[in-house]
Amino acid sequence: MIRDLEVAKQEQDIGFYAGFVGAAYFLGRTISAVPWGIFADKYGRKPCIVISILSVIVFNTLFGLSTTYWMAIVTRGLLGLLCGILGPIKAYASEVCRKEHQALGISLVTSSRAIALVIGPAIGGFLAQPAKKYPNLFSEESIFGRFPYFLPCFVISVLAAGACLACIWLPETLHMYHDDKVEAIEEMEAQVADSTSEDRNAKQSGSGRMASTKNLLKNWQLMSAITLYCVFSLHDTAYLEIFSLWAVSSRKYRGLSFTSQEVGTVLTISGFGVLVYQLLIYPLLAKYAGLVKPFRSAAVCDKNILRQDTSLICLIYCTVPNACLFFQVLSILLLATYPFMANLYGVELKVLINIASLLKNMFAATITIACNILQNTAVAQEQRGVANGISVTLMSIFKAVAPAAAGILFSWAQKNITGLFIPGKHIAHITHANCTCTDSFAFDLNGNKYILSGHILI
Repeated sequence: MIRDLEVAKQEQDIGFYAGFVGAAYFLGRTISAVPWGIFADKYGRKPCIVISILSVIVFNTLFGLSTTYWMAIVTRGLLGLLCGILGPIKAYASEVCRKEHQALGISLVTSSRAIALVIGPAIGGFLAQPAKKYPNLFSEESIFGRFPYFLPCFVISVLAAGACLACIWLPETLHMYHDDKVEAIEEMEAQVADSTSEDRNAKQSGSGRMASTKNLLKNWQLMSAITLYCVFSLHDTAYLEIFSLWAVSSRKYRGLSFTSQEVGTVLTISGFGVLVYQLLIYPLLAKYAGLVKPFRSAAVCDKNILRQDTSLICLIYCTVPNACLFFQVLSILLLATYPFMANLYGVELKVLINIASLLKNMFAATITIACNILQNTAVAQEQRGVANGISVTLMSIFKAVAPAAAGILFSWAQKNITGLFIPGKHIAHITHANCTCTDSFAFDLNGNKYILSGHILI
């Protein structure tokens, strides 16, 4: 699309300009995430979801009709500003499921990413520029010829319209309290009756985890999970931005010279594999923590935690570092092989790039699910909208930086392909590998402390 908008003066600059289009969406979401979370906590999850889907229908269609670079940036930015579904939908998933099914519920939400990786590349790769690809069906004088990227955007908007209609049968979960329904209602009434006291003190429910909105930033358990999620999002978004640019780049720039259809096929296969993994395999991993025991780095739990009704939480907290140490090693190895794939051709290249892409996205899905569960279990139901809003805001800042930084880095790498210090063909993938870091942190859960020290893939 950037090439057809004719904003880049040379091929090496396409990544530079593409990065800012990708960043515009996340910048808009950064501004609006917390207000959307507050809106969802006050008026309900369902209105927020419906409004967000309507914004997709409108602004995604306008994005497909973009005739200038700045129109593309503005429509993407407005879409990010008005689409506040990400935070509330995570809260919704944790509320609509019983505690023992939270891992499956969150995995279903994050499966939307896998579904997007299946449907999105297929729609974009096969429906973009229809007048050139299917001249017998679409003429150059038609709307699809004059706007070569309108058809995939229109199809996506039609799918969004179907999702909007499905929201009619969507139940509202804001007031669906579980074990402590009466206590939660009394707590809310007390907060309304004494707003001054609410500003000064963090009220707690029977479970001991109710905190005021002001003190969410002081919730170490929540902020630790958000920090991990943010840095991981930076890495994952940069990877997705560079992968497509690298795959379609010419062989003379150490790319793969793939067509848009071939890139779409790779991403579709990866997305389908991740979808199967999230729906069938990951819930089993969460249920049977013993499967990842060989990869444990360190996890010391207070015995009292295991005797309380927090088995799922402790399970996830113990599972995350164990699994991620393994994923960290594999991710570094995968990223290290990418520059050398430019030396391959034919079936060998396609098989290896599909396997590498599938594994990389499976690792990303595991970390995303675990971080989302950690965030939702760190706060009470009445604060999940705001908590997820904070998470989405901070995460969106990192995601806004990632496409622009990745595009600039990729453009620089193509211009310095034979540099003496870290040649351009390696710099992007080396930077990705360096985003894999080690972290150690401590949580305080229901007054019981335990230390969790592990390697987190971000």
